[in-house]
Amino acid sequence: MSRDYLLNRPMVLQDRVQTPDGMGGQRLDWQVLGTHWCELRSRAVSLRLLGGYAQSKGAARIFLRAVAVDAPSRPKAGQRFVNAGRVFGIVAVSEADAEGRYLECQVEEVQG
Repeated sequence: MSRDYLLNRPMVLQDRVQTPDGMGGQRLDWQVLGTHWCELRSRAVSLRLLGGYAQSKGAARIFLRAVAVDAPSRPKAGQRFVNAGRVFGIVAVSEADAEGRYLECQVEEVQG
């Protein structure tokens, strides 16, 4: 029997897309794929110096209702979730329960 998750955060799923930059080149932008109600669980935070500035990096897990494997709104590694100005890069996605009712996304939050 699976545990129910507290899906209390609306998180916007985004994927990278290349768009013309108007000067003959390309730039990377983020395209919205949908909004999921999620539970966010923090795991660890580390601090490092980068270019003379302190930068924190947090690992977390995001749980959401399962989405069909072929659906464009199913999270994948390399995409990201955005919620209230926070950005979570998706590292891995797996089933969170034996029944396949929920997904678990391993994510990293980076703040400058």
